Amino acid sequence: MDADGSDVGTLPAAAVATSDSGPEALGQESPPLSTAEYEAAHGETLSKTLDLSTWRPGSDLAETYARLEREVADAVRQEARYQQKIREKIFPVLQSRPGAPPCAGVFRVPLHRLEEVHRKVLFNGAVEACDGTVASHDTLPVTITQIGVCLVSYRGNQGSWVQRLYRRDIRTSSTQDLVDETMELLERRRKRGGTEQKAPHDRLAELARRGIMAYAERAVLLDRSDSVWRMGHGNPTPYELVTGSGMPELLRASLDLMRRLILEFQKFIYVPSSTTARELLTIGNALQPLQYSIVDTNESFLDRIAQGHYRGEAWGELKKAVDAFVEECGPKIVAGMYRTSKMAPAQMFYAHVDHAHEAALIAMADSVLQEHRGFPMLIDLADGVCRASFGADTFTASTQIAYAHAGEPFRYFSERKTRG
Repeated sequence: MDADGSDVGTLPAAAVATSDSGPEALGQESPPLSTAEYEAAHGETLSKTLDLSTWRPGSDLAETYARLEREVADAVRQEARYQQKIREKIFPVLQSRPGAPPCAGVFRVPLHRLEEVHRKVLFNGAVEACDGTVASHDTLPVTITQIGVCLVSYRGNQGSWVQRLYRRDIRTSSTQDLVDETMELLERRRKRGGTEQKAPHDRLAELARRGIMAYAERAVLLDRSDSVWRMGHGNPTPYELVTGSGMPELLRASLDLMRRLILEFQKFIYVPSSTTARELLTIGNALQPLQYSIVDTNESFLDRIAQGHYRGEAWGELKKAVDAFVEECGPKIVAGMYRTSKMAPAQMFYAHVDHAHEAALIAMADSVLQEHRGFPMLIDLADGVCRASFGADTFTASTQIAYAHAGEPFRYFSERKTRG
């Protein structure tokens, strides 16, 4: 690797977190927001915000736009000051701080290296990317969830896979009394909540939308791709799989799948669309164009999940398996940031510790193709193919046709679905 190391003292503890899940996802309750915290963040008291006499008429757009420009300009100036301090004080200790992965640091990539990756790796099909999409149609008789996953490369070949889950609150049993069956149906529907509404306690719906798709994306990358490098969207060890989305069977399968990806295959790159780790974004936006940083491992993120779940008898042995997975695989995944152009935001990436520099080069080479976004084009391509093949529009249309054939074209559709 001929990316140049940058000599860029002590890194704040908060600046090494690699979590891309918020406290809600980790099962933690957010503390109440104090009046002082509100005032410090917004520059005015909550009572002033609630006082309608301080609100401006909607017709007074000139002053509204003027303040908007002042606030944004001031925020950008302050951010630039902090970025300079990060370059001077934080960058130099990324590599030398206690617990840093061996590949940590800040590195600059010569443009000719990206051109080389384009020719020798990306455009000859040595990288395949996978992404998935979920479409759900929720009505009183049945909830249908469609999960589609697509695999693409720049060679033009692609693969796609789809699964549909049909959920009914109760399925007719010839041995059950009709009255008892009806009462059971009413009770189950009471617990689920309204149609087309998110219900936090409806774990089965959440499993279908997130856990199964996360598993399928990684399984396709690992077992259906034959490329040298595999690129995925998100985190290689997402919260949904490390917890099994509350399902022990999914957790067992996921631990095996992720262990094979991390310990055996190794040549993976994961780039999330966003992260709750604002400290890492701050470090990333201090990077100059064509620079990348490797900050920490994924062990602390996995350890926090492992400490907050798996209560009860059903999770006893699985908790030990999760602890072993965290200890074995957490240090093997590194998290970093990169930036490809002056106008593009910094992006986060995950890679195997032994292949982190190559992974960063591939992610940057693919991202430089979109100067304004600075995000891998292959992931966008996989997303586009997936939405075209398995998107909500075509899925909803086919579902509506099925209801029409059943003699009920409108009865079970919500007001929003029939709105002109």
